[in-house]
Amino acid sequence: MATDNASSVTEFILAGLTDEPELQMPLFFLFLGFYTVTVVGNLGLITLIGLNSHLHIPMYFFLFNLSFIDFSFSTAIIPKMLMSFVSKKNIISYAGCMTQLFFFCFFVFSESYILSAMAYDRYVAICKPLLYMVTVSSQVCLLLLLGVYGMGILGAVAHTGNILFLTFCSDNLVNHYMCDILPLLELSCNSSYINVLIVFIVVTIGIGVPIVAIFISYGFIISSIFHISSTEGRSKAFSTCSSHIIAVSLFFGSGAFMYLKPPSILPLDQGKVSSLFYTIVVPMFNPLIYSLRTKDVKVALRKTVGRIFNHNVYNL
Repeated sequence: MATDNASSVTEFILAGLTDEPELQMPLFFLFLGFYTVTVVGNLGLITLIGLNSHLHIPMYFFLFNLSFIDFSFSTAIIPKMLMSFVSKKNIISYAGCMTQLFFFCFFVFSESYILSAMAYDRYVAICKPLLYMVTVSSQVCLLLLLGVYGMGILGAVAHTGNILFLTFCSDNLVNHYMCDILPLLELSCNSSYINVLIVFIVVTIGIGVPIVAIFISYGFIISSIFHISSTEGRSKAFSTCSSHIIAVSLFFGSGAFMYLKPPSILPLDQGKVSSLFYTIVVPMFNPLIYSLRTKDVKVALRKTVGRIFNHNVYNL
């Protein structure tokens, strides 16, 4: 709905993932299931790390924050998305749309930089094991975390500020299941090359800088691993990085595919499918990846379940 004299809208309509009526309810229950797994998985991992003192080390400090980011990220997107499957018009106010965009950008940037912080942690653990507790001290961890969330705020402010300066005319149908940057740029009646350039620059900083940091870290890691004489030692070193490599590949692969290609190569309808990976699939899979592939987490899970079971048996 547009205001009479102003060239801006007061609310948007989110088009959703599809307009096929027969797909609405199956997709609702599918994504509700995804969200449930995401919430249980991430909150479960947060609880597990909090309850087990042997997991109170830098690696799991960063994993704790990754789970918090993934839980918050999915909560900012999926509940509103589910509305599009059960309502005729999924309306979101202008302020609500800008708020969702801000938190979406904040958590995307934060996840990018927490993954690079985790890569640095693995680099120190494998390349400088004797200096690990000194190099990645609690003070260093807190400074890295401050940098992670600081970059998240900067990225969110830059993207949201860019969109706030745009004018939206009579058309208020956002061709997406959330308030994302590219659909809003497409909808605006005064977006220019400068706005697109700002998006590209900010996304390059948000994705490019962490990717470079991760590649440098893994360059040193691979070099150190090849200098390990025993096969068992090399295998153990690789296994400590495998979960992180999978998480990085899923997140940055889907994000780069969505934002670092010109719109002519990747139309928005295909972009909606691509964005499902980093907004829904990645936050769901991260706790599963780290739970199934990390020995310490599996041991902690068994101990915690054992304690709960024994406590219940004792009470009976």
